[in-house]
Formats: sequence, structure tokens, C-alpha cells
Amino acid sequence: MKNYRYFLVSIAIILIDQAIKLSVHFFMEPGYFGQIEIIGSYFKLHYTLNPGMAFGIQLGTIYGKLMLTSFRIIAMFGIGYYLYSFTKKKMHAGLLVCMGLILGGAIGNLIDSIFYGVWFNNAPANAPMTWFHGQVIDMFFFDIWEGILPNWVPIWGGSYYSTPIFNFADASIFCGVVLFLIFQNRFLEKHETELVAESSPEALETAKEEDEIH
Repeated sequence: MKNYRYFLVSIAIILIDQAIKLSVHFFMEPGYFGQIEIIGSYFKLHYTLNPGMAFGIQLGTIYGKLMLTSFRIIAMFGIGYYLYSFTKKKMHAGLLVCMGLILGGAIGNLIDSIFYGVWFNNAPANAPMTWFHGQVIDMFFFDIWEGILPNWVPIWGGSYYSTPIFNFADASIFCGVVLFLIFQNRFLEKHETELVAESSPEALETAKEEDEIH
């Protein structure tokens, strides 16, 4: 059971994410007129549908969504495998929590992509089928800036832009990645030290002495 305990982090993220999305779907009106101000006009709940990846990026083919959903399924199993493997290897708890956050967020959005086109009939009109073409429900909106981007901005220059709207799963993935980048040295250093100690206690003492010298 101990090898699966960090999957509880992922399960908690999935349950919270889906509870928020279902509440938004059933109790809010989509778009500008249904938005709810939480902190003045700066932070709002704004029900919108995202047909693509983060920030609304899409693959430019009719089967782009299917390709994206398939990639998400592969990534889900990959992250799950590494989480289980790293747990068995007794990697740093912080690293395992980060992976649990990322896995939970990935599965949360994957549920939308696979099922919401059928459950809520929210697949795009040009989708070849409703399965695997559901649009992800987003709702958290920090309304900090909106307007026309300068023409020198790559890809989006000259187009209208506003602060991205995201969901709890997106936030979970973002936090997991950022925390890992910030603390990766600490997460990995502990494991490397334990490996040295297991292979050679003398090498561990030498490593500690070198650290003290430096």
C-alpha cells in the first residue's frame, strides 16, 4: 500500500477538479454575462470551453484533438509508471508529491477530453465524433490585462489577447512543475546521497568531507 500512497494526491486533485467543473457546468452561464466576481474585477469565475491545450492552443487538423487526447493518455500512463517506480525507489517525498500533482491534473483534463463531448455535448461542431473530442471546462480568470498584442509578438501579434482562463487541473500541473524546478536539487540530492550510502559507507563519509571543504 505504501507504494501507492502518493497516488492519493492525484485522486484528491481529480475529485476536486471534477467537482469544480461539474459545479460550473450546472450552476453557471457560459461567457461574460455568467461570470462571478470573487475579488473585485481582478479575479473572477468565468465559464469557458477550451478545445485544445493550455491557453487554447490547437493542432491545426480535423484529427488534432484526437491526437492530443491520445498523447494525454500515453502521458498519463507514463507519469503513473514513473510515480510508482520512484515510490519503490524511495525518492524524495517532495518529488513524489509533485508527480502526484502533475498526474492528477493530467487525468482531470483527460476526463473532459474523453467524456465531456458525450456527457455534456460540448464537442466542437466540426468534430468527427463526440468521444475523445470533449472541450475542457475552464473557469479561473485573473482579469489583469486584455487588448491587441503588438505586431512584433510571435504567432499572436496583432490579435486580441486576455489573461488566460484556467482550471484546477491546470493549476495542479503548473504547481507540480514549478515546485520541481525550484527544489529539484534538494529532491535529487537526497536520493543520490542514499545511493552512495548503500553502496559504500566510506564513500559517503568522503562525500561529506568534500562538502565541508567546499
